[in-house]
Amino acid sequence: MEFAKRMNDGHFGPRKFWQSYLPRLKFHNPAVSMTLERTTDQEGPALMTVYFDDTTQPQTPSAPVAGTQTEPTTSNQQRVVTINMKHRHESEILSQLLALTNAVPVEPTSEEVEQLQQLAAHQELSERDSSRHRVLNEEKKREEAILAQARSAI
Repeated sequence: MEFAKRMNDGHFGPRKFWQSYLPRLKFHNPAVSMTLERTTDQEGPALMTVYFDDTTQPQTPSAPVAGTQTEPTTSNQQRVVTINMKHRHESEILSQLLALTNAVPVEPTSEEVEQLQQLAAHQELSERDSSRHRVLNEEKKREEAILAQARSAI
């Protein structure tokens, strides 16, 4: 991926894609090399280059080794496709990447769905408690302000 450091001039979508979707993609695809180049050129392109290796090799997760190349070298058995991400929404970039790679989204398990529902219930309870405490704190501040005003009047 290559895009500007600031989000002006169409680099908002690539930046949001990098922040929200790229960590998930890397989590589910640890063997896939993903490199990022952020430039200072705001008018420059926002490109994602996907390298397809047409050879059949077993996919084994491996950690990056110091001194290795960050960008794969192209060979006769590789196909290279570039996605223009400039002025595109992050979900549009993801859908284009999924269509290009024929990837299948990972569906949550029933256990994960249950955990998400529990988190949503806890979040709702937390918001109710927060609003209740906000009202109490405002009332307490108002009473303290009245007392401070009464003390200054004496």
